[in-house]
Amino acid sequence: MTVLSGQVRKRGLNALLMYTFLMVVGFAMLMPLVSVHFVSNAGMAAAVVGGALALRQITQQGLALVGGMLADRFGVRPMICLGVLLRAAGFASLAFAGDAATLCVAMVVSALGGALFEAPYQAAIAALTTEQTRPRYYALSNWVSGIASTVGPLVGVALLHVDFQMVCLAAAACFALNCGIALWMLPPLARPEAPRLTTHRLGLVTRDRPFLLFTGLMMGYWFVAVQINISFPLLAERLSGNQESVGIMFALSAALTVLLQYHLLRVAQKWLSTQQILVLGVTIIALGAGAIALAHTFAAFLVCVAAFSIGAILVRPTMQNLIASMANPQALGTFLGFSSLSLALGGAIGNVTGGWLVEFSGARQWPQLPWMIFCAVGLLSAFGLYRLAPRAREAA
Repeated sequence: MTVLSGQVRKRGLNALLMYTFLMVVGFAMLMPLVSVHFVSNAGMAAAVVGGALALRQITQQGLALVGGMLADRFGVRPMICLGVLLRAAGFASLAFAGDAATLCVAMVVSALGGALFEAPYQAAIAALTTEQTRPRYYALSNWVSGIASTVGPLVGVALLHVDFQMVCLAAAACFALNCGIALWMLPPLARPEAPRLTTHRLGLVTRDRPFLLFTGLMMGYWFVAVQINISFPLLAERLSGNQESVGIMFALSAALTVLLQYHLLRVAQKWLSTQQILVLGVTIIALGAGAIALAHTFAAFLVCVAAFSIGAILVRPTMQNLIASMANPQALGTFLGFSSLSLALGGAIGNVTGGWLVEFSGARQWPQLPWMIFCAVGLLSAFGLYRLAPRAREAA
């Protein structure tokens, strides 16, 4: 990695905050509406749409390791630029998806873009921060994400009144703008290295047992977390009777992030270790999802969403900080790319299972079943992370 001055680091991190805002706005204005649009308006089965979302998830996160290795090889900035342009193309093509096949193609294109830019983006943050500044920056970055998550769904729902195509094209424009930010505002961060080092970097990951266990256990967390993009919107529409409720749900989650992200994390850090905060957050998410089994009104559902969101506030920056701290500096991109496998597998299984469980439980009149399963998986993940905490602490 290139040695950077404090001023260059600050400018790069500010650029990444702008990048983060546009990235989350673009994603949040479109992706939560995909399940609602293609199920309610296009007439596709929830399981089919869940499968398309799972395909995007497993393609993007499954190939994120490749994106990380390419970033270590060719540099962070080129991979980010190529990735966001592919994501823009994928989102734009969703505007013209009329059947399951074209939906899946659009999802794969957007996923390939995400696979190229996600690990380099995380590697850029890890490279520009230090052990001292990293926790604060992740909290700030997630606060910016919360603002963007508030704006995104509201913009998406507003544009939905015009046309779903308009939502897709606006989301694509956000990622196209990010190419300019990365190209002109982000400093060069990685020096190209010899191809022979690729296997060496991958070997550093596969020999790191605590990191491998951590990645595996986070699959359970992602299994539950992705339900906010598939099961939650479907239930929100069912309970409220209108699609605008999806925007309200995401706005509530994002508003809590904006209000609580920075301060709640600072309070937690005074009393708990990084690993303990992560375990607590995953536990709260699991219990929030499980409580939905008892929610029979949209208002009660929003209370559960609020609890779920508070858990996510604790998990997101803590997880990012732990991954960056456990990663070997000699192969940041590779480690961060490999960590995405937890989202690839756990998220894909969660999307497919979530869509299927909604239909299955509805047909059998067992409305509590999905939420009980989500709760159980989340609690098992939290228990595993609790047992792993001493090993993760030694590795960090």
